Amino acid sequence: MAKFAIVATFDIAEGRMDEFLPLLLAHRERCLKDEPGTLRFDVLRPKKAENKLMLYEEYRDEAAFQDHWNGASIAHLRSESTDMIAKLDGVPCTVLS
Repeated sequence: MAKFAIVATFDIAEGRMDEFLPLLLAHRERCLKDEPGTLRFDVLRPKKAENKLMLYEEYRDEAAFQDHWNGASIAHLRSESTDMIAKLDGVPCTVLS
């Protein structure tokens, strides 16, 4: 079965980046530690877009991503970051090895 990846873009509410970024980084650490199907979780900050963040996440397969998406860590992030995320887009991908 092919690995699954997602490339996500967050638009963070004006003035909320300093609050949101530590929450996202803690989420990343929980996922890598507690979710065996989460293989990679990179957080990127575009140089000329101060209210944007990008993620590259790689999973064992699409089922592992679904486990992540419906899991405790993301629920925790959602509850902590109410009103901080203005927009979230994601592009699902198959990893070509």
